[in-house]
Amino acid sequence: MIILGIDPGSRITGYGVIETTPAGDRAIDFGILNVERDQKDPHLRLHAIYHRIDALIQEYLPDECAVEMPVYGRNAQSMLKLGRAQAAAILAAMNRSLPVSQYTPKEIKKSVTGNGAATKEQVRYMVCNLLRLVDGHDMGLDSADALAIGLCHAHRRDATNGVSKSWEAFVRENPGRIRQG
Repeated sequence: MIILGIDPGSRITGYGVIETTPAGDRAIDFGILNVERDQKDPHLRLHAIYHRIDALIQEYLPDECAVEMPVYGRNAQSMLKLGRAQAAAILAAMNRSLPVSQYTPKEIKKSVTGNGAATKEQVRYMVCNLLRLVDGHDMGLDSADALAIGLCHAHRRDATNGVSKSWEAFVRENPGRIRQG
């Protein structure tokens, strides 16, 4: 299974593509989408996030997508910007019919380090170890976070026998709990 992990940001969005097999997990690609460098207009940044994630999906053909869910921020404006970047990423995946799951930063950190309060450097260290990335010490923190999101999703799927916690899956599995218009 191929999983696209996304660490959304209004200026820099991290991405990580991993393949998970019974033999283990491996990184296929990772990096950042630096939309600040290309675009000053916040609406055009969202447009760029959407299209760059869509291009990643076309290139790597992931089976599922996992996105970090912003749960706290320095101020309301920061949270709004993060939420918009997250929405652009989710929309790109959903428009390609990819199931999308969301995880909190604490869930992701705990999944890869065993500690929900781990630092970004600790997450990077563990991601490099888990994915056997020899040159990972040069990896950016946003890329490491995105790979950690993908690993978190893979571990959660394994722990639930392949059942994802996406909204799409919930709706499919619980048709009687959804009200129509």
